[in-house]
Amino acid sequence: MENNIKKIIFAVGNGITRAPMMEMIMKAELDARGITEENGRPEVVSRGTLVSFPEPINQKAEAVMISHGLDPNGYISEEIDESDIAEGAIVFTVSEKERQRILRNLKNCNEENTFIISEYVGDELPVMDPIGGTLAVYGLCFESLQVTIRKLVDKLYPNGNETVA
Repeated sequence: MENNIKKIIFAVGNGITRAPMMEMIMKAELDARGITEENGRPEVVSRGTLVSFPEPINQKAEAVMISHGLDPNGYISEEIDESDIAEGAIVFTVSEKERQRILRNLKNCNEENTFIISEYVGDELPVMDPIGGTLAVYGLCFESLQVTIRKLVDKLYPNGNETVA
């Protein structure tokens, strides 16, 4: 059965570290697997759950992404809002606290379209928070996010280009 996912939103904190890393990793993974707009590729975006003002990506996150061949050039954080949540949107966050904030504040978000990514893919540990850590800690966060995002793509696209529930 097709799941009709049209948009994947990664919503985390102030939207300048893990959310854009998840977005860029997801786009790269979809590219690598040949999942295109022509065969049902969803729009992939990142948002913050609490953005006081638009900010560029965290410098350490940017350095790690560039070292992995991903270019976040021009990225500016945005807070998730109702305009993001149309039919076919699915939201992933990294904690129950953020998930509950989204469920409380956005009427179109519910238990069927808003998830903690680590639980959704079956990871035993939550996504780590690199804030305040060294560049190496950001690198570890990126690498663990790659594993999690690959699991997400495997779950959403177990038959290659075909999206199934």
